[in-house]
Amino acid sequence: MHRHATGLFCAIAALAAGFANAEPAGDWRKAPTKDWPMVAGDWGNGRYSELAQINAANIKSLGGAWNHIFGDEKSRGTPVVVDGMMFVAAGAHIYAFNPKTGDIVWAHQAEIPPSNLFKGVAVGGGMVFYGTADAHIVALNEKTGERVWSEPMGDSLPVKGEDNPSAALTTTGEYVSGAPTYAKGMVITGMSDGDHGVRCRIVAMDAKTGKKIWEFFSVPGPGDKGHETWPQDNDEWKRGGGGLWNTANIDPDLGMIYFGVGNPVPQWGAEVRKGDNLFTDSVVALDLKTGRYRWHYQVVHHDLWESDVATPLVFYDATIGSKTVKALGAMRTDGYLFLLDRKTGKPVHPVEERPVPQDPRLFSHATQPFPVGADEVGPNCIQEGQVPAGFKRLCHYDPINFDTPNAMYPVLTARSSPMSFDPQTKYFYVAGSPAWPLWIKRFEDPRFFSSSSGVPGIKTSGILAAIDSTTDKIVWQKNTPYEMQNGSGATTTAGGLLLHGEPDGNLQALDAKTGDLLWQFQTGANETGPAAVYEVDGEEYVAVLATKNLWAFKLGGTLAPLPAPPPPPTETSFGGRIVTADAVAIAGMVRDTGLEKVRTAYNENAFLPTRIKIAAGAKVTWTNTGKEPHNATAQDGSWTTGEIAPGQSASVTFATPGSFTYIDKDHPWAYGQVNVQ
Repeated sequence: MHRHATGLFCAIAALAAGFANAEPAGDWRKAPTKDWPMVAGDWGNGRYSELAQINAANIKSLGGAWNHIFGDEKSRGTPVVVDGMMFVAAGAHIYAFNPKTGDIVWAHQAEIPPSNLFKGVAVGGGMVFYGTADAHIVALNEKTGERVWSEPMGDSLPVKGEDNPSAALTTTGEYVSGAPTYAKGMVITGMSDGDHGVRCRIVAMDAKTGKKIWEFFSVPGPGDKGHETWPQDNDEWKRGGGGLWNTANIDPDLGMIYFGVGNPVPQWGAEVRKGDNLFTDSVVALDLKTGRYRWHYQVVHHDLWESDVATPLVFYDATIGSKTVKALGAMRTDGYLFLLDRKTGKPVHPVEERPVPQDPRLFSHATQPFPVGADEVGPNCIQEGQVPAGFKRLCHYDPINFDTPNAMYPVLTARSSPMSFDPQTKYFYVAGSPAWPLWIKRFEDPRFFSSSSGVPGIKTSGILAAIDSTTDKIVWQKNTPYEMQNGSGATTTAGGLLLHGEPDGNLQALDAKTGDLLWQFQTGANETGPAAVYEVDGEEYVAVLATKNLWAFKLGGTLAPLPAPPPPPTETSFGGRIVTADAVAIAGMVRDTGLEKVRTAYNENAFLPTRIKIAAGAKVTWTNTGKEPHNATAQDGSWTTGEIAPGQSASVTFATPGSFTYIDKDHPWAYGQVNVQ
């Protein structure tokens, strides 16, 4: 059955009193068996279900039980199933569904909606909690969807204009992207996004009232531990970033909470923030009751490359000699997995500091940590043929300064797709995009930040890997067609299955031991969130959010697949708007992404405007307003202006309709496009 959301309404339905044998209320230290009470299943973010009714032997009979299409609303989250209801955040609404039938129980419309990166809700104490695009936490009555309280976790910042580059993420520069964590009568949430030049933090609130209990800043201030790792002669720490992108982990037995911290700010301009810049790019552990510091482990020192710890941390039990050690896995963006003792923060798999390339002007750190003998998921460097000619292909930890205007850096392999840990195989499962290239455009202004490559011809793909927790070695690895560094990640089950969603809309079930594909189903849209697994009336279900489609599956389900969406691109095309113009300047002032505020810088090697449209038969004139000779030359060599001296112009007439890409052949990272109509 297809069910379409049409607006705000509340249809309270009579539901079963609860699932038989459900987990103890509010105690989610173990892998779930009946419910899926958190977006990651449990406090350890394991994304593993003890259910095994659906397994490798019968997976081919899995079919659609019900679905719901949200219309224009989209979601990147995971359904939460607890207390006989399923809770989902999509667009500006929080929904409660009957998890057996897909009927809507209630729908709450948010005054300020969640960010479009929001990963899902938390449920506990009779309430449902979500975070907003202006860094508030909102509590709803679990049974009715009525708002109980709304409290800020951030600062009182002015609202940005609707035309700002991050309008879909945040209204103020502070927002919540990770699902909150409910534990011990508290709702605990991290703040994103440090990239906007704010100082991020994690906050614990009283779940009944919203009153703040404690907060911990990921960038420490004067007098706090770690402040000495920031310059003492400036105030960069005040806007030092350190975004918290995902759901915190809880170990109630150790009385600790754990989270990964994002990159420092300025992202590329490390020359103004000499030092290790704690607690950015770190795993941090705090006392659960008080929020006091317990330990940290930094996986990138003095980050120059935006190396967030943004893949959710995952708990597991490590065997060290004859002892079982409570441990966690932390994935670094370059594809290395760090395995740490949850109690002490010390590596349970050895780590060594290795020398890396240096740039004294950027105060680059002499070494970076690497797990000894571990395998790296994906390549260490951008591969030949992956980016257009004219760009300099870099490797991880190569510094980038403003004297390298064509630096293409492998900014990530594993970014934020959630991992899963299967205690049967003892494998971690990782999804990403091998050596995903980003044109890092450095200018003399250290705060100028541009995060879009904006040129055609960059090739991307995906990768899915299983890493043995006992060796930190890759057991199996598969190259996949589409990039998924921010995709659905993995969920595993006691039925021997790895559930994974592809950007082409296929929900897949793989053999967790071998990676062999056992089953797939076309959901009709990009698989944006990890699967949830639960049981109702003795039947096991798998639920996924695929952009705007919510699906539930069971053995013998009869709903047919939806038509496949257009396949995702595997190569970049031109980005940016097309303007009507017949004159192009070579060199001039360019704008950055405008996260904190819009900054400008002089670019000697830019065509302005970059993309133009003209009528067939019109002439385009290029004027060199720069300091060096330049040219505009068709990428296919069919035409050229020839060399244009500073202050001079040259023209080309275009008689035939079409799109014509051109470069400066002496500076071949400078791209432009003429669209002839």
